[in-house]
Amino acid sequence: MRKLRVGIDVGGTFTDVVAIDAATRRLIARVKVPTTHAAREGVAAGIVIGIERLLREERIDPADVAFIAHSTTQATNALLEGDLARVGVLGLLDGWGWWTRRQLRFDGVHLASGALFAPEFVFARARDAGSVREAIGRLIANGAQSIAVSQPFGVDRPMAESSAVEHARARGVDATSGHDVSTMYGLRARTRTAALNAAILPRMVRTARMTAAAVEQVAIRAPLMVMRSDGGVMDVREIERRPILTMLSGPAAGVAGALLYESLTDGIFIEVGGTSSDCSAIRAGHPQMQPARIGGHRTMLRTLDVRTLAIAGGSMVRIDSGAIAGVGPRSAHIAGCAYASFVAPDMLEEARLECIAPAAGDRADYAVLVTRDGARIALTTTCAANVLGCIPPGAFAAGDAGAARRGFELLAQRVGDDPVALARSVLDVATAKLRRAIEELIADYRLDPAQLTILGGGGGAGALVPYAAAAMRLPYRLARDAEVIAPIGVALALVRDVVERTIVSPTPREIARIRSEAADRVIAAGASPDRVEVEVEIDARHNRVRATASGATALAESAAHGVCDETERRAAAARSMGCDPGELEPIELTNLLTAYQNRGGKLREVRVLDERAVVRLALENPELTRAAAGDLEPRVHAAVERATRFGDVGRALPAIYLAHGGRIAAFDGLTDGEQAQALVREELAGRDPRERVALLTVARPS
Repeated sequence: MRKLRVGIDVGGTFTDVVAIDAATRRLIARVKVPTTHAAREGVAAGIVIGIERLLREERIDPADVAFIAHSTTQATNALLEGDLARVGVLGLLDGWGWWTRRQLRFDGVHLASGALFAPEFVFARARDAGSVREAIGRLIANGAQSIAVSQPFGVDRPMAESSAVEHARARGVDATSGHDVSTMYGLRARTRTAALNAAILPRMVRTARMTAAAVEQVAIRAPLMVMRSDGGVMDVREIERRPILTMLSGPAAGVAGALLYESLTDGIFIEVGGTSSDCSAIRAGHPQMQPARIGGHRTMLRTLDVRTLAIAGGSMVRIDSGAIAGVGPRSAHIAGCAYASFVAPDMLEEARLECIAPAAGDRADYAVLVTRDGARIALTTTCAANVLGCIPPGAFAAGDAGAARRGFELLAQRVGDDPVALARSVLDVATAKLRRAIEELIADYRLDPAQLTILGGGGGAGALVPYAAAAMRLPYRLARDAEVIAPIGVALALVRDVVERTIVSPTPREIARIRSEAADRVIAAGASPDRVEVEVEIDARHNRVRATASGATALAESAAHGVCDETERRAAAARSMGCDPGELEPIELTNLLTAYQNRGGKLREVRVLDERAVVRLALENPELTRAAAGDLEPRVHAAVERATRFGDVGRALPAIYLAHGGRIAAFDGLTDGEQAQALVREELAGRDPRERVALLTVARPS
């Protein structure tokens, strides 16, 4: 019996639902429904309609669904639009007096909508249950719809915060706490993050509960997951504690597709929609992250570094004083217009060109074609690309070049230029914005242009990405099934959680404890214990230890039994490195992991793949140590010392990757060999001492 992974991407205009074969990772089915912003149930209604259509039209047995997850724009939209609950912040005092009160307070947060988020603050004695109850009652009486509880060192001693949250919920009010949103020190930033989390909590909880109930009603047994802002998923029940982790959930879905469906290891991923495009960098198989700021204020969130541009496949042409004045930011979708390239040419035979203001406050300089029956047809970047014939065959953006050219002929009559030259001018203006974003990402993350690929996703990718890449003389490709790369990313995503601590000179025992906590969290969220991987990063400069754990859900893992042969794995590695499969040499690592190396370039590139031909690691010049599990620990110190480099700032230990079975544990930023040995010892605890394992060390650049 086949098992399927279902992914749902809730976009601004449409909600896409896809089904992926869990074993082969092949796209089985897709449906598209309008996103139901105006429905009483909100976007949950569209999700339910999409699921029901997928099951009915594709004759899918709900019992075949091994994994189901969705992205959401609700958290981002609520914070952008200022659609927030009234929040009360309860500060718990424990003998710190005026200093604690000062640190728990924060200035109002100005949101993009112009609204000011300014919660009410009250304080209570942490160890006095009566004082806590009285403070919560006062907040509720003053109109608080949601409560955030925060206490100094609550990440170490969360009991008081948790007790206050439970009491607030017992009073019928949504509540969250500082330790729910972050395990890092930084009282004011943690309190601010918790308060913003509380502000979106009621609306998010309602939607999450309705969606989860609907999934249960159609007899899908797999637990519903929701996309996080770091590219992983979490159980939808986590929204009742920390919905703010779903910020940038939509763009994260596309990035997950680039990594897990397209195996992009080094490049720029550009997801081109109808109204906007999202650009993000991927280096050595990892998306780049950044601390999130809201209203100019620091939060305790780490999100994907996504550069969103108001240019896309549906961006409309603007004219002024007889010339092209710009492209976008309004799109045909916002204006309620069809694209000229997606209508029959005869519709434009008697059309006339007019200029409109798509939204209140816009200038009336957006060019549209009005047909004889009054329909409005937009001239867009996609139309320009169809005129120039630069859209690859089979791309979603490919339309009727004749209709598009007729539209630009009418435009040429107004501005007095050649239709082809006008189309080229439109794409030059539009892709200039993409080029700037690409150049910034290359500079910010020190990417090597000779090693990277531009990957296009989204329905509008074929219109903009090939033209921009050609202008920059960079290699590109469009993702398979590019128009649904985001829901595919959701369908393939792993359960993920992060534990961070502020620790000065962490001991091996402290690092191991944080690592175990991260693993326990994803297992509790449904990840299969035998496939959980943990990446440990130590930032000695900022005294920070971060453990990121990820793994497939138990039900999905049991369904993913497809195994690729050596030819398929070699081909996948070659695609990742941009070389011929015959140039690669295989390296045996474990019974389930294989590496391939390419010695043809200036660096020895290595790709590590699993049994399903998924690229798991992209490394440069690694040193390999192979051994039985019981014999590896004594050899770790020597391997680390060989790859250690010395510079002006002292010793720089290598990045370390431990492969055993189908798992890879990553340790980065370690400060001494003892830490490495302790982490290897814990990772291999309970393994058969005769099992073949491998240690890969990658030296820091000198």
